[in-house]
Amino acid sequence: MAHVRMTPRLTLWSLVVACAAAACGGGGGGGGGGGGEPTQPPPAECSADQAFTSTWEGIQKVIFEKHSCTQDVCHGSSAQGGLELTPDVAYQNLIEVPSQGIRYPRVVPGDKNRSYLWLKLAAATLPGSVEINGAPMPNGLPPISTDELEALRLWIYAGAPETGTVGGTETLLNACLPAPEPITIKPLDPPAAGEGIQLVMPPWHLEAHSEHEYCFATYYDITDQVPAEYRDPSGKYFRWKSFELRQDPQSHHLILYMPAGNFSAAGVDVHDPSFGAWTCIGGEREGASCEPTDLTSCGTGICRSEPKPTFACINYGPEQGASIPVGGAQQAQALNDYPDGVFAQIPMKGVVYWNTHAFNLTAEDTMMHSRLNYNFAKEQVYPITSIFDASRIFAANAAPYTTQTVCNDFVLPQGARLFQLTSHTHKHGKHFTVDLMNGTRLYDSFVYNDPVQQKFEPALLFDSPNRADRTLHYCSLYNNGVNEDGSPNPETVTRASRVPASASQTIGRCRPVACSAGNVGAPCNGSDDRATCDSSPGAGDGECDACRITGGESTENEMFILFGAYYLAPVDGGQSEEGVASLGPNVLDANGRSLWSEPALPGNFACSAGGHGAHGAQTAEGLADATAHSGHARH
Repeated sequence: MAHVRMTPRLTLWSLVVACAAAACGGGGGGGGGGGGEPTQPPPAECSADQAFTSTWEGIQKVIFEKHSCTQDVCHGSSAQGGLELTPDVAYQNLIEVPSQGIRYPRVVPGDKNRSYLWLKLAAATLPGSVEINGAPMPNGLPPISTDELEALRLWIYAGAPETGTVGGTETLLNACLPAPEPITIKPLDPPAAGEGIQLVMPPWHLEAHSEHEYCFATYYDITDQVPAEYRDPSGKYFRWKSFELRQDPQSHHLILYMPAGNFSAAGVDVHDPSFGAWTCIGGEREGASCEPTDLTSCGTGICRSEPKPTFACINYGPEQGASIPVGGAQQAQALNDYPDGVFAQIPMKGVVYWNTHAFNLTAEDTMMHSRLNYNFAKEQVYPITSIFDASRIFAANAAPYTTQTVCNDFVLPQGARLFQLTSHTHKHGKHFTVDLMNGTRLYDSFVYNDPVQQKFEPALLFDSPNRADRTLHYCSLYNNGVNEDGSPNPETVTRASRVPASASQTIGRCRPVACSAGNVGAPCNGSDDRATCDSSPGAGDGECDACRITGGESTENEMFILFGAYYLAPVDGGQSEEGVASLGPNVLDANGRSLWSEPALPGNFACSAGGHGAHGAQTAEGLADATAHSGHARH
């Protein structure tokens, strides 16, 4: 394997955030404490300088003003680096505004890794964690504290709203804020005509204090939007280099699936009874029945099938589970951009299934929104191959008040060029790693709901005929209710009473075997065995509610999945050790364009039910018959 440089992505336990896109230190002002202070509870009573109307106002006061960012000589009237951060213009000067001389905007809602605001200050608070141009900021002054940076990270992750409270920031900013309300993220602009296409999810209603996972369908036809140079030789597929997703931050994940019928000559019968009624969502015909293949039937609204509660769209639609992920994310904002020459391709028309899972922890109802852009591939040499290894998806089963490490191996084919890795667990997952068999660490991630998206530039080469040299050994540490000092924590242990009904009625159910109140940590036998947990006989303070970790769909359950993406380079003789011809996808025409005319499916970067990928799912015919897929994968 060649020596490479990994593009830095901060691990999330330390994902602390930044103050100025071109921030500087000014004269005077408070120091910010350097970084590393423990999180303190919000004040019991707020003074005038601790009470704010929104998280954004708290950031303006506690971070920008406290750390001298708004002084005239810095980002006040002098607007160093073209950035003014005074209260009346700071927000408008940050959100999706280009940084001077840098490819990243100052703040991208939902995406810290492309927010130069965050990068500049993270470089000061966590030296060596990110790469930036110029000096870390504040320049010449102590960095802002880790709590302040974490508040800024949460704000960006939640869509960088100008109003409202982002949950958790009141403690990090040591402030009094209004109760959180649902956040509607700034809509993602579509690509310019001729450069890509946008798919829009029909909005759906999410009640206060609720969690739902739904599947519903829409029909799309983008044939007229795809120039000839971005179509495959068969004329059925369009080719794209990157996709970008933006969704409201209440989302746990959104995955777009295509039913296997999209890849067959017959297509998908949109009038199959399994879809239920098709209804206009939004627009002037809200609530009216509609014809899904008539894209004008809802006016400015969207024609949607009947939403059905599901786990990962399993058994949804007429093909009963045969669906293929073609995009998605678990973050509010995600960009997956492939190396030059690498492309994915999917049909220009057909049916898409929207698998949307969201939870609303606030006291107000909301509507969920999402948009997904596909940007056309100008260079088309290597069809993408995805990694989606869920072969031990539900392996975590740590007993109450214990930890557990779960591991698995994934073998890359000879000739693989690995350019991306990421991971998926739920909230008990604390540290996800990927290593080569020689001990070289490729991947570290520490926070489940915003996992590191590790890119390798250039791609890692796996040309050895020895399988061990091409094996990725990946592990995750799970913590089921253990404090740092080893004592039991009844708030972080798996609790039967907290598993949502949708999960407890399926594989996510758990049976309490340990006490969560009274004699915490003692063994017990089911929810009714409260007396065993009493701190003393007859005390009445016992509760038997702590369970082993169970696999399942909700954040109270667990998963263990490795995601990634690679492309194949030719190997001597045209065959790999496994006997799979590797020259086929790399045959080019006279203009250097790939002649590949089968599906090339993207890596999936959120939890789903696709499994480890079917070897038969390498052609359109194979896709039509398979029930689990992962690119044109060769494992």
